Amino acid sequence: MTAQVPAPVPDDVADVARPGDVRPAAVALVGAAMASTVPGADRPELVLADGPSGLAMNLPDFSGKVPATSFPAPVALASTWDVDLVQEVAAAIGTEARAAGAHVLLGPSVNIKRSPLGGRNFEYYAEDPHLAGRVGAAFVRGVQSAGVGACVKHFAVNSQETDRMRVSAELSERALREIYLPAFEQVVTTSAPAMVMASYNRVGGVHAAQHPGLLTGVLRDEWGFDGVVVSDWGAVDDPVAAVAAGCDLQMPGPAPAAVDAIVTAVADGDLPRSAVDTAVARLDAVARRWGAGSAPADDDGDRAARHVALARRAAAASFVLLRNEGETLPLTGQGELLVVGALARAPRREGGGSAEVVGTSADTPWDALEAAWPGPSAFAPGYGPADGADGADGAGGPKTDEDAGTNSDTSTDTAARAARLRDEAVARARGASAVVLVVGTPSGEDSEGSDRTTIDLPADQVALIEALAATGTPMTVVVNAGGVVAMPWRESVGAVLAAWLPGCAGGAALADVLLGVVGPSGRLAETVPLAIEDTPAWPGFPASDGRALHGEGVLVGYRWYDRADRAVAYPFGHGLTYTRFGYGAPTVTAADDAHVVLAFDLTNRGDRAGAEVWQVYVSDPQDVADREVRRLAAFGRVELAPGASRTVEVVLDRRAFARWDDRTHGWAVSAGEHVVAVGASSRDLRGEVGVHREGDHARPTLTEGSTLREWLTDDLAGPLLLAEAGRRDPSGASVGFLSDPTVRQMIGDMPVHRLFDGPAPALGPALLDAVRDGIAAEPRPGG
Repeated sequence: MTAQVPAPVPDDVADVARPGDVRPAAVALVGAAMASTVPGADRPELVLADGPSGLAMNLPDFSGKVPATSFPAPVALASTWDVDLVQEVAAAIGTEARAAGAHVLLGPSVNIKRSPLGGRNFEYYAEDPHLAGRVGAAFVRGVQSAGVGACVKHFAVNSQETDRMRVSAELSERALREIYLPAFEQVVTTSAPAMVMASYNRVGGVHAAQHPGLLTGVLRDEWGFDGVVVSDWGAVDDPVAAVAAGCDLQMPGPAPAAVDAIVTAVADGDLPRSAVDTAVARLDAVARRWGAGSAPADDDGDRAARHVALARRAAAASFVLLRNEGETLPLTGQGELLVVGALARAPRREGGGSAEVVGTSADTPWDALEAAWPGPSAFAPGYGPADGADGADGAGGPKTDEDAGTNSDTSTDTAARAARLRDEAVARARGASAVVLVVGTPSGEDSEGSDRTTIDLPADQVALIEALAATGTPMTVVVNAGGVVAMPWRESVGAVLAAWLPGCAGGAALADVLLGVVGPSGRLAETVPLAIEDTPAWPGFPASDGRALHGEGVLVGYRWYDRADRAVAYPFGHGLTYTRFGYGAPTVTAADDAHVVLAFDLTNRGDRAGAEVWQVYVSDPQDVADREVRRLAAFGRVELAPGASRTVEVVLDRRAFARWDDRTHGWAVSAGEHVVAVGASSRDLRGEVGVHREGDHARPTLTEGSTLREWLTDDLAGPLLLAEAGRRDPSGASVGFLSDPTVRQMIGDMPVHRLFDGPAPALGPALLDAVRDGIAAEPRPGG
């Protein structure tokens, strides 16, 4: 959605009414305008604005957006793996939002990147919930430190743009709990956001904005959220069901039909008045905390420059050095530098849709590299803007019909143009000392409202990479994209740098990293696959028949590739630096039932200062086919001078070792030795240590609808059932039947009530009651 500056509240929805009248309360639960709430006697107006990578707020006359600093997109921020830096960026965004008159910023988005084809992946953080949750929590803390409320979104399982208003995410309870909810849980429980936005999609057939299990059962009852749940714009299908489920604010407004429906439902007894009053009370509390009474942020005159400098620092920290053969980087600054690619002069800085920022300033890779390079430099377009650049030709001027590839072009004309640009670049490369080629995805490919159709770069760009590589001139390929791309050419080039969508200062940041002023320290927040066919959701993503079947379960991202033992181009967590880091063997320094303290040494073994992102992964005692091999449990960033060492101490709580148990509907730790590994990526593990954990003993609820196998395999219920059956049926027929392996194999999945009055005479309600009584009298230790 796209938030707007509010229009005045119509007189006919003013919060005035007779005492006891539900209408004013119902009016308050619907927006006053596109992006504002209805004020009341003790309720300030709230103005809402988009902004996960910078303030994206429309001007009052809708002629454009409020100018703001364009920070790196969320895909880039997550690639820093630096929560302190993310919090600093978010605080700057919050400051600009407050100065513009916004009270709540609609961000961050912590949805999981289920597939690299997700059109909104540029706005999401990671394929891993722990990383997404920690980055999202830092973003919320930063925004709210500036006096602006944050709204975490899109709750929940919002992983595709195709048919996003109707599609139903169909997934197991375990996948929901282990993959798609934990990031939201971490944000809510550690950072207390002002709002949570309910998503467009359905979950298990129920619209997310009308889902009582999610909005009330999980969000409020389990996690203790006491803020406002707001719908995504136009996400509510049934206004009454939304209020009943726990959705406090339905956007946008005004919406008289929704108000009438709520009023009528209360009058008819179909909606408790208490549900309306509770929602209004939540809205009142959030409005008083964050609303119009707060003063706008001051501007000391240097804020714009400081924020651009911060954007530059954040962009540099987000770049991921994927490959660096023969120390292609950093560039030496000697000889002639050739910069190739239309995207070097017309880069993509942001994704499309509601998150798009109208920047106050912007640079380009070519301008920055030309200014920083001490020797001669040259530029060659290499490909036309129709292949990826936004709004400028290779020379930086306006598009021409030839460069843009108009409808008058024939395929022959287009091919000839591509060949000419490629040949010109190759000719120049032969005389250069180094080549920097900027490639990327076409404009509009990373955007709200549509999913990608491929992860391949445009064919002309791939042909250009191959042709330039064949010259033998040392080459660095810079990828300017909102997500991962296939890289079949990667081993033919010297260096590959993922630059994402870097915001307004991406050019200067690129020059800093390529020339070694700043060392690369970014890490992949999502796996780079060899091909789209290797990805876990292929070929069912995006779903187009109304049901998104999550057949991969919990095996999302690196969990899938590791379980399938599948090769990838670059693994989750990967990223090179200009130095080398050594890891000491991890040791457990303290452990109790609630926590494990792990320690290991990090040493910079190179001759340059650098930053290492250490990662901790946990494996379960049992290797089960439908579970991941390992999962991220902790991470951090350490800066070290050459030769310096530091001891890293990591505290893992019990939840780090837990899995969701579908039987007990809760988290449980498996008894036995868990493996804790430390390393530089999910596939570059440098050491491990075993950690013994006592198991959890939560009792599954066994009913007459539970299966025979569930009763017999429970370590308390099973023996009690057989013993009680033997006592009640001395003939042995019941025990013989229940103990028969063939019976267990053939009808083990049958609900036990269907076996009453069958071959086991003792099997009936009275027997089950006796077993349950026995369990209650003899609880497990710790249960």
